[in-house]
Amino acid sequence: MQKQVVWAVVSVLSVMAAVRADAADPYRVVVWDERQPAQKHAYDDFLGNCIADHLRTLAGIEVRSVSLDDGEQGLAPAILDFAEVLFWWGHVRHAEVKPEKGREIVARVRDRGLTFVALHSAHFATPFMEAMNERARLDVRRAHADVPDGKLTITELPAPRRIPKRDERLTPASDAETAADGHVTVRLQLPLSVFPAWKAHGLPSTVRIVTEDHPLAAGLPRQFTLSRTEMYDEPYHVPPPDELVAEETWEAGERFRSVMVWRLGKGRVIYIRPGHETFPIFKDPHMQRLLENVVRSSRGDAAAR
Repeated sequence: MQKQVVWAVVSVLSVMAAVRADAADPYRVVVWDERQPAQKHAYDDFLGNCIADHLRTLAGIEVRSVSLDDGEQGLAPAILDFAEVLFWWGHVRHAEVKPEKGREIVARVRDRGLTFVALHSAHFATPFMEAMNERARLDVRRAHADVPDGKLTITELPAPRRIPKRDERLTPASDAETAADGHVTVRLQLPLSVFPAWKAHGLPSTVRIVTEDHPLAAGLPRQFTLSRTEMYDEPYHVPPPDELVAEETWEAGERFRSVMVWRLGKGRVIYIRPGHETFPIFKDPHMQRLLENVVRSSRGDAAAR
């Protein structure tokens, strides 16, 4: 009994110390949102502001909420310098984001340890697609790490923004040919970053945690239900993730890998599927805890690297 009391006291003191540390050096979060009018179905003051307002209620988190219509598309250098974690929600205005902004965000993930989080329909967002392209390139280079310098040529085939057929070849995909002199030529089809089927029917989904000890799953039940969702169905054309945290299913049998993590240099790219603009997904306490876990795990991952 005495040992239990001691450990309880130690646990409380540890939490208090962590809160004090966060207050002194808060996590720095940017929530980027294209802010489309359809969000008014579920959010009085836009989806991104809803996320930001919730995170502001939590100890040790400093948040800035920006939009596509802000100066420099909400991605001015000062904003990106501030961000340790960048949440991104976009849907119908992806093409308005300049490609160089997407590449700059990916460079900050790779070189500075930024955590970039693509929410729901951000699978087609410029920085997410750039990140998946970069990860596909790195995976191909790793697969051919034994090829001597000067003996490897990689030709990239860009991915069109289109919906794949269910039975077509998954992307990214690569084919390699080795010449008589040992030179290896690889044709890399970059990932489509999309899936063959979806329905905005508002039916419930079941989210199941598949890696219970993952930091993103902290405090979440092994399984929970979202009462109204849009359905996405596999296969999802992205590089294999380093970590699969959660899967989502629907009564009709559809399935999706709904929380995935990729390592990219010093940082992480996270995809979180639930979040359609006409359903109040980000008011759900389980989803709010998931977003908090993303923030609070960002420095732990950086330290581990």
